[in-house]
Amino acid sequence: MRDTSLRSLARLVVLLAFPIAAGSQTPLQTRTLTIAGQSDRAPVVQINGKSYVEIESLARMTHGSLRFQGNQIILTLPPTSASITDPSASVPPPSAQPDKPPQPGLSEGFLKAQIDALTQIRDWHVAIVSAVQSNNPVTENWVGPLRRSADSRVALATAAAATDPDRKAVELLRNQFNNMQQMSDQFLALHTQSSYTPPDSFAGNPLDQKIVSCEHALASMAATRQFQDDISCH
Repeated sequence: MRDTSLRSLARLVVLLAFPIAAGSQTPLQTRTLTIAGQSDRAPVVQINGKSYVEIESLARMTHGSLRFQGNQIILTLPPTSASITDPSASVPPPSAQPDKPPQPGLSEGFLKAQIDALTQIRDWHVAIVSAVQSNNPVTENWVGPLRRSADSRVALATAAAATDPDRKAVELLRNQFNNMQQMSDQFLALHTQSSYTPPDSFAGNPLDQKIVSCEHALASMAATRQFQDDISCH
């Protein structure tokens, strides 16, 4: 609205640059200029179908100021002139309202520890899947170190949690570790009962699908640095 008002006022200034005396031989018609919401008035003279207003009156009505520079007349409007010419302009549009403060993200220290823990859990998971699909035995001798390494990294992530989002993310990370522990124990038990584990044991395995989905959710959380709850991590 301010740009529109400026253009309109500039147009009036240009018109005022033409001497009124040029149309002195033409009958004059007098009207009154008012600004919505203002009580001041200024006479308007119509010459040959065009309207002219005294520039001093225009400056007074708009609370502006005039200065003369050579053959130029410069009208300066106050910063609040937009609200004078259009009262509704003083109310900013919804998009101009202050944004809500951003939600606190995961802390730097925790983020690094979370990624390390997630990587160790993934290595544990990949090792078991590869062993089963290649028909290699799943034994405590090599599963144990993977489990202990993942457990120690989760403990470090827990210790690094410094904010409320950190602590919420730790809960999901621990759930991922527990689900992985459950699946690891299942395949250790299968190997104890039989020397052969079907390579397609992961096809349609709901626990494995849950672990994979939670892994993706935790990785996305680390990428965005924002906590987002995910049902697969429960």
